[in-house]
Amino acid sequence: MTEKYEWRTAEKEIYPNKKAATIVTLPPQTFITLSGTGNPNDSDFGNRVAALYAISYAIKMAPKKGIQFPNAFDYTVYPLEGFWTLPKDYHQEQLDKNQLIYQIMIKQPDFVTPAVFAQALELAAGKITPQLLNQLSLETKKEGTVAMIRHVGAFANEPVTFAQLADFLEQQGYHRTSKAHKEIYLSDFRRVAEEKRKTILRVTVAKN
Repeated sequence: MTEKYEWRTAEKEIYPNKKAATIVTLPPQTFITLSGTGNPNDSDFGNRVAALYAISYAIKMAPKKGIQFPNAFDYTVYPLEGFWTLPKDYHQEQLDKNQLIYQIMIKQPDFVTPAVFAQALELAAGKITPQLLNQLSLETKKEGTVAMIRHVGAFANEPVTFAQLADFLEQQGYHRTSKAHKEIYLSDFRRVAEEKRKTILRVTVAKN
């Protein structure tokens, strides 16, 4: 029996679950994505998260329905990730969450091709509203060189961890290339208490 593929152990450079900040150049990665705007505490955001999980699990559980995708293997579903930014003309000092622009995503194993994705949309159709089903996309991302640091605790306390990451970049002779950032939710924030949540904060960087 083939051993289950575990991203936590096989992809430690991409998903580092440790306190120290790191810099790494990422390979191209394929994700199922959904884009949106507004407050992540609203139900619309929750519905989008649920849609991503629904289609990701439809792919993973397809063998139980007698569907064998080419080159498929057993694996642990990847964590939810999200790119976050604000409008270019945003100048307020306080964060207005209603102005947030995001793209949330779940990484897919290599066997998930456009053909597999199309079939997965059919499998998940009963669990996702037609509106969101039509917005799901399969995309390959090239994030390039990034810096990452693990944040533990509430999302509201992320600025402290971002400050630590900024100090690390200065020491290493790097700078951020974008105000946008990525969050990787190692903990399911729908179920884990705020103070125990683990989130990877990731930014694109370049040498000074």
